Amino acid sequence: MSNQDILWGIAPIGWRNDDIPEIGAENTLQHLLSDIVVAGFQGTEVGGFFPEAKVLNKELSLRNLKIAGQWFSSFLIRDGLEEVAKEFHKHCANLQQVNAAVAVVSEQTYSIQGTKKNVFAEKPYFTDEEWNTLYQGLNELGKIAKQYDLHLVFHHHMGTGVQTLEEIDRLLESTDPNHVHLLYDTGHIYVSDNDYMTLLKKHMNRIKHVHFKDVRQNKLEECKAAGNSFLDSFLNGMFTVPGDGCIDFTEVYQTLLDQNYKGWIVIEAEQDPAKAHPLEYALIARKYIDQKLFQKVTV
Repeated sequence: MSNQDILWGIAPIGWRNDDIPEIGAENTLQHLLSDIVVAGFQGTEVGGFFPEAKVLNKELSLRNLKIAGQWFSSFLIRDGLEEVAKEFHKHCANLQQVNAAVAVVSEQTYSIQGTKKNVFAEKPYFTDEEWNTLYQGLNELGKIAKQYDLHLVFHHHMGTGVQTLEEIDRLLESTDPNHVHLLYDTGHIYVSDNDYMTLLKKHMNRIKHVHFKDVRQNKLEECKAAGNSFLDSFLNGMFTVPGDGCIDFTEVYQTLLDQNYKGWIVIEAEQDPAKAHPLEYALIARKYIDQKLFQKVTV
């Protein structure tokens, strides 16, 4: 796939959703992985329903697929470093067994992303003391990740205390760039700030993992007007794959190439698989990548 320094994946969230396990429950691991092969991607991220490493590795090897990483919910502010570190060691050990590249970390203290609260108006905020706890904790988790040959990549996310550009700035300014890296998610920063390029250009040197998530502008406006929760927003179709929304990924991809980005770009679009056929949308993304990115963007 085009640039050999970049690996292209697609997240399992289009097939099954960890936050709402009942949607897409009929989609098996084998179904998911085989669809990914049909759509021409090189790998995926670990979903909550994935089996232990030995079983997963066999299914991956049969299809010549790779694992990019996996989400980790940290509660550094709520539970403290000692408790979180125990779970993070286990998380990283499992990722090492499947030869992953990154551990995706999101601070979930006070998060409303899994609640019925208005995600556009009721996001949480941290005190100065809580920010300091987060900085120190992430620096230590980043050191743990390195022990397992992984990069800790922090996921800015709607409905959490690190969502906006201002909050991402604060986090990156106060954490160690050797241990704390950034996951850049086009969809989350666009929905939050109505801008996705400023973050990319400002913090390109910290980005070690990328999510390409598109946004349907009309659905975004509907969800805002209705005061929807995060879960209701994606069930209503706010997110989609590249080529089906309002984000210009040619500019994003060109910037990544210009700055010699090396790592994964993972297509991720929280959708209801009953409404958005997972393979159909994976193929929409694949076509967009081939026709709009590979053919029109220059190295």
